[in-house]
Amino acid sequence: MNSGAYSRKERVTPITLAVPAIPEASGFTSSPPPTDVLVRLESVGKCFANGVVALTGVNLDVRRGEFLSLLGPSGCGKSTILRLLSSLTSATNGGINWQQKNPELGFVFQEPTLMPWANVFDNVWLPLRLTGVSRNSARARVEEALANVGLTGFEKAYPRELSGGMKMRVSIARALVMRPAVLLMDEPFAALDEITRSKLNDDLVALKCALGATVVFVTHSVYESVYLSDRIVVMAPRPGRVVAEIVVPSPLPRGEDFRLCAEYADKCRATSLALHEAMALDGAGDTRLREGVR
Repeated sequence: MNSGAYSRKERVTPITLAVPAIPEASGFTSSPPPTDVLVRLESVGKCFANGVVALTGVNLDVRRGEFLSLLGPSGCGKSTILRLLSSLTSATNGGINWQQKNPELGFVFQEPTLMPWANVFDNVWLPLRLTGVSRNSARARVEEALANVGLTGFEKAYPRELSGGMKMRVSIARALVMRPAVLLMDEPFAALDEITRSKLNDDLVALKCALGATVVFVTHSVYESVYLSDRIVVMAPRPGRVVAEIVVPSPLPRGEDFRLCAEYADKCRATSLALHEAMALDGAGDTRLREGVR
């Protein structure tokens, strides 16, 4: 994307609104997990046409209303799981069973993928436009989505006039305009600086709590996953498979105090150890979990 300085003062307001599970790392306790399963992946495998086995034997429940992070090294199939959930690709074997028929999904990609010739309003309107909703009819929903991500007043701006963080907010608004029950997010903040990323983490948690959506979030960051998630699923490298689960019982939303507390440090340590052990597993389908993760 082209970049440039937006002529008006950049003011981004905070967000305001008028399988069977694998037990977590030992030494941590939490309340019993919710049983309201939204979608279940059962023995899911994915082999691409070039022969690469991206996933094997994936058993995973996504629970209604939770914030679930998929954590693992590059090439472990995290993004493939999102594409399977969104039907952008299909599983080679196994089943993906939705408990709710045809839930509305929103997908936020790694890059904002905005149309450079269209202003912010028209970029957010796009999904509605593709379903036949006119610009005038979509106005209230587009304005609501922009308000949700703190971009009221930027409707006429073009992508080249926005910072990286603002472009990502537009991308999130474009997903929210469909009022999805499930928000799929593929490393949306990976390319941003740490300060912007931290701010958008805070805003995303607040937004998720306000809307009550289910979020499935792909990340490489241990610290981001612990801060954002109700539950973290750790994946081993190719062929991708689930090898550990860590529950973060502290309720959402969280703030800076959580980043400084002992629970956050302990969960980051446990998650980092689980990830380290996952990366050490061989590529022949070894699904043994590290000692302390049953």
